[in-house]
Amino acid sequence: MSYFAAAVVRDDSGWTAAEVNLRGVTDIEDVADRLRDVEPDADLSLLFVEADDTYLVVMRLDEGEDLRVFGSDSAYAEESRLGALLVGDLKTSVTGLDDTDEPRPSGRGDDDTEQPAVDPEADPVGEADLLADLGIPAQKLLNLCAQEGTMPADVTAEVCQVLGCADEVEELREV
Repeated sequence: MSYFAAAVVRDDSGWTAAEVNLRGVTDIEDVADRLRDVEPDADLSLLFVEADDTYLVVMRLDEGEDLRVFGSDSAYAEESRLGALLVGDLKTSVTGLDDTDEPRPSGRGDDDTEQPAVDPEADPVGEADLLADLGIPAQKLLNLCAQEGTMPADVTAEVCQVLGCADEVEELREV
């Protein structure tokens, strides 16, 4: 299974991007260590792992700690060893989103509160709200992942556009 892993890290000088080699990792902590190695003093580190134009995993570290993970589909754990390392331990399906702290407006059909049109074959797992404070609420991330015909690279590009680091990630793809 082929993959592309791009780290984007933010420090006082802004965003920096680097491709991350995940060959030889033995567990999720190894992956987190490689993300930390990109910029050990980063305020925020994100890792986007796109696999076979099918699966997306987003990892987040705040100041090198508190690892949070979102996977677009739990099936990735069954498809590859890397997928098993990244999302195999995630048991929390995120399609419900009823466990949010925000009250839902009653009787209104606001786009932000409706359930996404999730691909019935997909089973997103982990913390879909890991980018909420950066302008990508859980609902938007799930909707991006669920859009028919949308590739993981498209989701990464859209997220990075909102974050302000799209050019840095695009340069990695061109190498």
